[in-house]
Amino acid sequence: MENQENRRDLSQKVNWEADRYDESMSFVSRYGEDIVKWLNPRKGETIVDFGCGTGDLAAEIARSGAEVLGVDISPEMVDRAWRKYPHLSFLQANGMDWKAERSYDAVFSNAALHWMKDPEAAIASMISGLKPGGRLIAELGGHRNVSTIIEATRQSLSMHGREDAFVMPWYFPTVGEYSSLLEKAGLEVQSALLFDRPTVLQEGEDGMKGWLRMFGSAMFPSAGEQEAAPWIEEAASRLKQTRLYDEGTWTADYRRLRIAAVKLA
Repeated sequence: MENQENRRDLSQKVNWEADRYDESMSFVSRYGEDIVKWLNPRKGETIVDFGCGTGDLAAEIARSGAEVLGVDISPEMVDRAWRKYPHLSFLQANGMDWKAERSYDAVFSNAALHWMKDPEAAIASMISGLKPGGRLIAELGGHRNVSTIIEATRQSLSMHGREDAFVMPWYFPTVGEYSSLLEKAGLEVQSALLFDRPTVLQEGEDGMKGWLRMFGSAMFPSAGEQEAAPWIEEAASRLKQTRLYDEGTWTADYRRLRIAAVKLA
């Protein structure tokens, strides 16, 4: 029953506004470029981009000469990835039950795994075709990621008498928690870093409301756009009194967990 509940939670953010995501949330891919350096892709390798979004990092990996397959749950994201990079391969699939049809040398994931609330299922899926000795490079939201935003949203729903509408849609693990799951799945963790990464939001004065509409709406998945609008306004108003706002500039309180691991023989 628990796994079924987790899978239902995952479906909250299957439908993305892919064009708007590229326009106003491009920082997701931009920060991911540093993780590609950790991956160090090489010519002739086969690599899976797990949770590829609109394909920007898959394209960056492919520039090395590696063969890349991008996998994402969102049909809108996959469609945009195909349109942007028609020379690459993309597949729409649920990251908690996808099974690879061929082996690969490495798997890469940026800003996707925290949406998969059954982490053991996601890890099993992610490494289902990873060769022995193959590497896993991933970054996801870490423990207490966007905690100030989450708390302001809870308070806003409470003020409107709709505490019942709140859902925690993300999985933000500690270093020890996630490392243990990877080891249990047969990987050797070689590096695990949890760090603060304050992230300036685009769209200026409207940056936080834009973030809440794109990502934060997953915290109240049963609400329609009209019902959710005053909750978003209220949350943004509360957050304006915090360190996240400074003279028209919004900064999200991101914390990231970055992992490098190798699959044991």
